[in-house]
Amino acid sequence: MPWRPQSSHRPQREPLQTPITDAAEQLRLVMQASFDKKRLMSKDEARVFMLIERAVKTRDFGFAARVAAIPRVAQVRVQRMYPSTVRVTVTERVAAVFVDTPDGPHLIDASGVDFAAEVPPPGVPRLVTPAPGPADPPTEAALDVVAALPESLRVQVRDVAATSISDITLTLFDERQIVWGTSAESDRKAAVVTPLLTQPGRVYIVSSPGLVSIK
Repeated sequence: MPWRPQSSHRPQREPLQTPITDAAEQLRLVMQASFDKKRLMSKDEARVFMLIERAVKTRDFGFAARVAAIPRVAQVRVQRMYPSTVRVTVTERVAAVFVDTPDGPHLIDASGVDFAAEVPPPGVPRLVTPAPGPADPPTEAALDVVAALPESLRVQVRDVAATSISDITLTLFDERQIVWGTSAESDRKAAVVTPLLTQPGRVYIVSSPGLVSIK
């Protein structure tokens, strides 16, 4: 049998794949699903932990003022517990309302402080007032009203409009309105308007809780 030279062609090896270490990507491949990566902490939260970690390593316990200067932090308390423990208690601000601004929604806490520019959590109503802020009387009055609302009513409120301290109106998601008036007797007004909303109408006037009306 005549000799024939063998072909020099060799099958190419599959290139080695880089191991997938990202958990979301592993789940996507295994489950054929889509996962979005999300931060475990916000930037402000990460900054708080960084300051605390640095302070513990350097034994610089005057860092509380720097943590308190972070907008999202309402209060910080540092306790040294001998012999070798440091307890740091950080209280975060919680959104009571939000306001629309040219650069998007801003979250405002119960004291009127604007502490974050981000999408508001569900159930947080929009505040509509000329000059929102901690020293603005209409803002303070509107926040007092929101604080008095039971959760079952608060989640129905889309807007809280305060043109003045005596002219506060709530607009629900279904476009019905509650004329609240001042923030005085807000607990009583909230108790009165809850059953009132079961009656047909578009405008519910509870500015005088002893004499309510429906239009």
